[in-house]
Amino acid sequence: MRVIAGSRRSIPLKSVEGMATRPTQDRIKETLFNIIQNYVPGCRFLDLYAGSGQMAIEALSRGAVSAVLVDSGREPKKVIEANLEKTRFTQEARLFSSAVLSYVGTASPDKPFDIIFMDPPYDLREEIPVLEKIAERRLLSDSGWIIVEARLDNDFYEHIPSAFRVDRIKDYKTNRHVFIKWAEADA
Repeated sequence: MRVIAGSRRSIPLKSVEGMATRPTQDRIKETLFNIIQNYVPGCRFLDLYAGSGQMAIEALSRGAVSAVLVDSGREPKKVIEANLEKTRFTQEARLFSSAVLSYVGTASPDKPFDIIFMDPPYDLREEIPVLEKIAERRLLSDSGWIIVEARLDNDFYEHIPSAFRVDRIKDYKTNRHVFIKWAEADA
């Protein structure tokens, strides 16, 4: 696992040991960032269920102005801190060691995020409650995107809060990215 592009290109990153987290594969990460490349520079990025922190670090490397990383695990916290130190992004990133639902339920909507990426453990099934809290607290900027990584057989997106709409779905072999925008945002 490595930073693919930008100012920290090719820096190898640590990953969390064991099966509790599944890092997004480099080729899938590259495809995702090719899709959103024009929206990353200058954005505020939120990485929920951050794991190793690789998605936020990739966004920062490609020009995001700041990133918030949220993960409740003790081991992910250590790995994220090490990866932020290695890539020298400790000033641009803030790490919250918290359950995601707790974080989105209390986060300040004063500075909404432009891109929210969430990759919950596949069996957790927290997509809808997290989306409800994001909508309720207005944590997404008016033109922002929420990107959810999910297993192919997870149809959570058919039940998203009415404040949102599915903008795009990108399927891979075993998983998918679901791109979500505010319902009133331009198509």
